Amino acid sequence: MKLPELTIGHLTSRLPVIQGGMSVRISTSSLASAVAECGGIGTIGGSGIPIEELKEDIRRAKQMTRGIIAVNIMFAVRQFMEVVMASIEAGVDMIVTGAGFSRDIFKVGRDHNVPIVSIVSTPEFGKLAERCGADAIVVEAKEAGGHLGTDRPLRELFPEIRKVVKKVPLIAAGGITDGYEIAEMLGRFGADGVQMATRFVLTRECDVPDSYKNAYLNAKKEDISLMHSPVGLPGRAIRNRFLNRLLGGESVYDGECKRGCLKSCDHSFCIIDRLDMSREGDTENGLVFAGENVWKIKDILTVRELIDRLVAEAESVYAPAPA
Repeated sequence: MKLPELTIGHLTSRLPVIQGGMSVRISTSSLASAVAECGGIGTIGGSGIPIEELKEDIRRAKQMTRGIIAVNIMFAVRQFMEVVMASIEAGVDMIVTGAGFSRDIFKVGRDHNVPIVSIVSTPEFGKLAERCGADAIVVEAKEAGGHLGTDRPLRELFPEIRKVVKKVPLIAAGGITDGYEIAEMLGRFGADGVQMATRFVLTRECDVPDSYKNAYLNAKKEDISLMHSPVGLPGRAIRNRFLNRLLGGESVYDGECKRGCLKSCDHSFCIIDRLDMSREGDTENGLVFAGENVWKIKDILTVRELIDRLVAEAESVYAPAPA
């Protein structure tokens, strides 16, 4: 059966698929515009890069597609509201935000007719986001990559938040790698859409170096580990030389902070520098964030090939959830 559209605010996506926003230049205009052009929602990672660079990347994406372009902005960054306003000025269609909670952003979204999507990991924050005016809510569970707000699996957490969020679309995120899981979340669990990030790294349009993609391709199930992030949240990453040192109790202190980019940081190491390091090719000494199920992915496709496969798989088994 044909997959439903996804409407968030005044915007409608032909496919109920959001490509997750991966910051520090992992998901940029190249990837986001390709996803949007295929009928999904493409998301640029808006944290960990200079504001002017972000604005230019949003403009570039908007020139490359007529589809929906979002930006993901961590509430934890010190310049959160400046990044929000810069993204709106650059013409972004939608803002996705997590790693903390802002009440002020919903008024900004209404004032500028830009839908705001909140990422939550508890029923309490789901209810709060809906009450404050979120246009959609992403339920992000422990299977996700990067910073995590829960240790609970998606199929346990999602139904609890589905019970309390009634008025706005609810999006399932964390560990989804194929179309069969998309159909499961929409049909069995009643999700209005899914968010997928890790799977889109292994596409031609994700412009990370081959060494980064090979870290994903070569990852084994036992290589996916939790670590403590200086942001104050657990993070999920692929084991490498740096992570083995960190988890082994060695000091990985990078020296005095030069960025001051986070509202709260324990300064145990510079997470932006380590994410940058892996993004630039040094995947042994950098930090490589990835979802729990990255080990299941064994090929690199174009975005079009991946979307076509996801849709074919999903539509072969999808049945709408009972009303």
